[in-house]
Amino acid sequence: MADKTLRKIQTQGVHHITIIGADRQTSIDFWEGTLGMPFVFDQPNLDNPSEGHLYFDPGDGRLITIFTSEDRKPDDTPVPEETGSLHHLALNVSQATFWQVPARLDARGVQHSGPVDRGFMDSIYFRDPLGLRIELASYRFEPPEGCRHADVMIEAHRIRVARGDHNIDKEHLADAIELLVRRDQQSLSDDRSARNPY
Repeated sequence: MADKTLRKIQTQGVHHITIIGADRQTSIDFWEGTLGMPFVFDQPNLDNPSEGHLYFDPGDGRLITIFTSEDRKPDDTPVPEETGSLHHLALNVSQATFWQVPARLDARGVQHSGPVDRGFMDSIYFRDPLGLRIELASYRFEPPEGCRHADVMIEAHRIRVARGDHNIDKEHLADAIELLVRRDQQSLSDDRSARNPY
């Protein structure tokens, strides 16, 4: 039975992510110089004035912020991936960019996974100069007008489960997109079923 005194705290997106970085230049060279994120804001860490607090725009107007200290040097030892720890940070890239990533990481001498097929997206994994696992992810679909990627994903999940399939793949996505268009976009036709005009 639901507790009627409890109310949700409704979130509306990720506001920002803050990472403990090393020195200032390493942060700028990686987040802007490698990943192309504009460096948009710079001030002291208001909780620890001996540190800097750098802000980068990952491409959607949200923020990734880095606490920097000239006393901390880059250490590429993989960060712990234990219960409660961050496993990886995934960043969105277009398909056009995605297929350039291996060569651009290779040019920097960065080890990476190469393209990984995730069914509904493509992924490449590598570590930043401080050992944090980074994923560059690229959806294989665009949601219909007025829908979000999450809307397509939930419908694709329902289709996958109903069919008894192991994971979401392209066919589930295509069928989910068709379902969303049929449900959310009007038509003058009474019968919107598939036909063969040939």
